[in-house]
Amino acid sequence: MQTRTPYPPRGPVTGTRRDPRPARRRLAAATAATALVTLGALSQGAAVAAPEDPLSQDRPATSSGDEFGWSGPAAAVDGDRGTRWSSTAADGQWIQVDLGSVHDIDRVDLDWETAYASGYRIEVSSDGSSWSTAYSTTTGEGGDESLDLDTSGRYVRLAATRRATQWGVSLWELQVFGSDGAGDPDPDPDPDPTTDGLLSYGRPGTASSSQEQDPSCWDCTPDKALDLDPASRWATSPATGWVDEGWIAVDLGAPAHVSSVVLQWDPAYATGYDVEVSDDGSSWRSVYSTTTGSGFKETIPLDADGRHVRVHMNDRSSAYGYSLWEFQVYGTGGSATTPPADPADPDFDDLELVWNDEFDAPAGSPADSSRWHIDSGFPQNGEQQVYTESGNGFHDGQGNFVIEARRESVEGREFTSHRMNTSTALNTQYGRFEARIKIPEGQGFWPAFWMMGSDFLEGRPWPYNGEIDIMENVGLDPYTSHSTLHAPSYWGAGGHGGPATLPSGAKLTEDFHVWAAEWDSDGIQFSLDGVDTFYASKEVVESTRGPWVYDHDFYLILNLAVGGDWPGPPDASTPFPARMLVDYVRVYE
Repeated sequence: MQTRTPYPPRGPVTGTRRDPRPARRRLAAATAATALVTLGALSQGAAVAAPEDPLSQDRPATSSGDEFGWSGPAAAVDGDRGTRWSSTAADGQWIQVDLGSVHDIDRVDLDWETAYASGYRIEVSSDGSSWSTAYSTTTGEGGDESLDLDTSGRYVRLAATRRATQWGVSLWELQVFGSDGAGDPDPDPDPDPTTDGLLSYGRPGTASSSQEQDPSCWDCTPDKALDLDPASRWATSPATGWVDEGWIAVDLGAPAHVSSVVLQWDPAYATGYDVEVSDDGSSWRSVYSTTTGSGFKETIPLDADGRHVRVHMNDRSSAYGYSLWEFQVYGTGGSATTPPADPADPDFDDLELVWNDEFDAPAGSPADSSRWHIDSGFPQNGEQQVYTESGNGFHDGQGNFVIEARRESVEGREFTSHRMNTSTALNTQYGRFEARIKIPEGQGFWPAFWMMGSDFLEGRPWPYNGEIDIMENVGLDPYTSHSTLHAPSYWGAGGHGGPATLPSGAKLTEDFHVWAAEWDSDGIQFSLDGVDTFYASKEVVESTRGPWVYDHDFYLILNLAVGGDWPGPPDASTPFPARMLVDYVRVYE
């Protein structure tokens, strides 16, 4: 067994964070940009310019299709050369990025994975609909390619015309460089909270129809799009027939100046719609119109006056009706209700320890009941174990908590194991959450360190409450762990996340490792042993996947499952009993 220095070193825990993580968010992007400085300039003693930031960095990206749930297009524009986009194994695949406004474009850098395209085009567009070719080749060689261009556009697309392998095509990074140019202003600006108030929160809404008391959309009434809750939605009713005509309106309570409207669409979105205003809720005037609505999150800048605001839809994107997670109106005036404030973002360089368990109790003693609630009973996800209240979770007397999976018959099940959570002791929002764990190896094991939205305890079903998986492992693959987000529009195998491996290529099962998540209002940075592995950006998720449902309290969970939909069942080679050892769990804010 290879010996490694534990991270961080085990020792006394004080009230402040002892060893802030050296790898900061965006480190990978800064490193990649720095590498663009030429050796020629250095050898001649020339002044070195500041690293050039890609216009494409963390911008919304879409694709023709993705090979895996974790290899989506956002992974190719995140500045992290350890994450990638990979397409399905077919010709004609593409990936595109929305730069937010029209830019002059002078270079595109491609960092290909082994599955590269020998034939492809670089295309640009000002509207995401009409495309022109800026570069084309049939002799691409893969690796790192830097393409000098002289063009402009808001959207940049790589369209593969010929695969070099039997697989699809895959990019570690697609980076677009250039300047602001003389294009249009950003059509999707975020509302300015210093000048624009949220006028629609809690105001009464009406709609052409609503999908009520339907198992697929329970009470999807207009107020659900106005409640600032990204996991509840309004939808038109199938009872009246899903037709192209539909609308949702809000009464702001008093005359208002409207500066923007934000729409977070469900997959049932409108390609054609008008934003209308009215003084009396009867006579409407259009202040914005489109026939190329793209779904997901759309921010529409306006300069309009009225008491009532309506989204009037006339062209469906699917066979269903229309549905919005959020319909937000910003501006001044009206009769606004102030929404509850989120906690302040943490300063990840200056955190305090607010909750922890070092597991220093005597050998054989159970988990501290003041910190942990013990789950029992039958699991979900096709798992084969039963969770017991005692016996499968205990301290080893050496500073670790043992979660033990056994082959034993209990309550009609062939296996037993342990799961515990902090729902009775810790429910919180934002901070750094970390655990030092040694995971077992073997077919059918599924160890996890994860977080569940606390409103699950109040009856909100999964995945509407949100789930943050800091670490999951499939026991047959001891080299890889996974960090994943689950929400109403992306869950299960379609969750938003990425893998993590050790730089040495060693097994994760050979020693303890620290898995962590740093979570604030912008997103969640996952790491393994202090090295950033995957960043979930709120902006990118809302623009490419669906609603961001993580700005509320969550609680922590530790468990070791046996079998299930993902790892499959254990077999004759699976070693029992198996132990997941937890050295500590710490929460910093």
